[in-house]
Amino acid sequence: MIGHVAGLVALIGFLVFAARRLLTYLHIFQQEEYDGPRFLRWLLHSGAFDRRLSLAIVAIFIAQLVLGASASDWVFPLAIGVLCVAVAAAERDPRKDAKKPLAMTARAKRIYAVSLVLLLAVGLAAGFATDIALVWLVPVQLVPVALVAGTLLLMPSEARVQRRYWHEAHDTLMRLDPIVVAVTGSYGKTSVKHILGHVLETAAPTLITPGSVNTAMGIARIVREQLRSHHRYLVVEMGAYGIGSIARLCALTPPKLGIITAIGKAHYERFKTLDAVARAKFELAEAAHANDGTAIIASDTLQFDWPRQYVDAHRDRVVTVGPETDADLVIRALRQEADGIVADIAWRGRAYQLKAPLFGEHQGRNMALAFAASCNLGLTPEDVIATLRSTPQIAHRLEVKRQGDGAIIIDDAYNSNPVGFASALELLNVLKPPGGRRILVTPGMVELGAAHQEEHEKIGRLAAEHVDVLVAVAPQRVEPLANAFKAAAPEREIVPCAGFAEARQWLDKNLGGHDVVLIENDLPDLYERPLRL
Repeated sequence: MIGHVAGLVALIGFLVFAARRLLTYLHIFQQEEYDGPRFLRWLLHSGAFDRRLSLAIVAIFIAQLVLGASASDWVFPLAIGVLCVAVAAAERDPRKDAKKPLAMTARAKRIYAVSLVLLLAVGLAAGFATDIALVWLVPVQLVPVALVAGTLLLMPSEARVQRRYWHEAHDTLMRLDPIVVAVTGSYGKTSVKHILGHVLETAAPTLITPGSVNTAMGIARIVREQLRSHHRYLVVEMGAYGIGSIARLCALTPPKLGIITAIGKAHYERFKTLDAVARAKFELAEAAHANDGTAIIASDTLQFDWPRQYVDAHRDRVVTVGPETDADLVIRALRQEADGIVADIAWRGRAYQLKAPLFGEHQGRNMALAFAASCNLGLTPEDVIATLRSTPQIAHRLEVKRQGDGAIIIDDAYNSNPVGFASALELLNVLKPPGGRRILVTPGMVELGAAHQEEHEKIGRLAAEHVDVLVAVAPQRVEPLANAFKAAAPEREIVPCAGFAEARQWLDKNLGGHDVVLIENDLPDLYERPLRL
């Protein structure tokens, strides 16, 4: 009887442990967008397996071998249960203690519940199969795998739920019939959406997908919950995670106007080649054409074969934007001023000057793309120009924050890519107060795949021209950047920091009233704070 009670204690203790540890792994799984293969690759690469409890179980097993019959049978399972509860009590809660907290959405709750049931089954099998303590290593190590298995089991029901939401959103769109403007690109899409949305809102009621919402379910939720009959425009951002991603989003929200901001190495890890990126992004142009609409494209996308072929075949349905003299909208000059970005352009035989209180030269092209799109939708150039002057800053995207003591913080923490990073570095020179230092705080860029080393070395050499102090966050990730910076500017200071909390402490102690600080990118937890379990 005592042995059965002890076995039950071991099982209950394991379930308490599993309930807490599942939250830890679910936090990462959610940041990997519930992608099982990507999550498992992260698990193998990071080595984020349980060690503490596993070593304790091994120690109990050794004690079991040594003591043998001299110890009561109930001692060892009881010790397993107590240890499991102790480890669970020490586990941090990612719903509260995280840079980007775990969001227990309806889907997350379903995955969590099914995974816990699976682990209950594994725990029952372990507890009643044998009295050997070592068997508990199996359920402990299977906790992250249970999330993937639970997601697979839920796929049919998730597909039904998503189909229902998809059809509800699509039916709402067909019934209310707003003019859909879709924006995609390797970078710049959120900024273009923000700028264009601001312009269109002044002309007519406009619904804009918030933040960086760019997936089918995210867009469907916004349409279902917020789209109303008075909305004339719907501006959506579309993210691509592979060939066909954009096409599926366009089936949900058929665009009348598509904007392609750039083709570059952001998310290069997923696509492997830039030609694949180009094909994926130009699915938006194809969808707009099929809907008897137009595509606004950055002209440098034409360096790739597929965009060139598309434009040659559909020249009457494409508006190109760029510095080339044969572009439909020619960007003649860009300059960053202390109070905003200025673009001199030529459009339909006339010269115009665009200005917005935004920062970073790349925003000049984003502003030009939004201008071309607005005019294509029927707004007058004069009205667009007037509205651009009141464009609000974009949160965490080169957002300039002037401090009370005179210091300037350039918050570009949302994400980073090679083009945006380079533009942000140039801004340091423009905004640096006399006598101050130019400080760069960065963990580098993510999802560059095989291009990680090369792109970080390029940025490191460029940073040497614009930065006095490099605060290298997560030094193991940013090492190529730091090494290139040191080689190009050996006299400059490099401050390694394990994470952003340490970097903030350094800034609190060292930031002067004449300094300008660029915070370039902020890593999610799975990149910045490796799990040590």
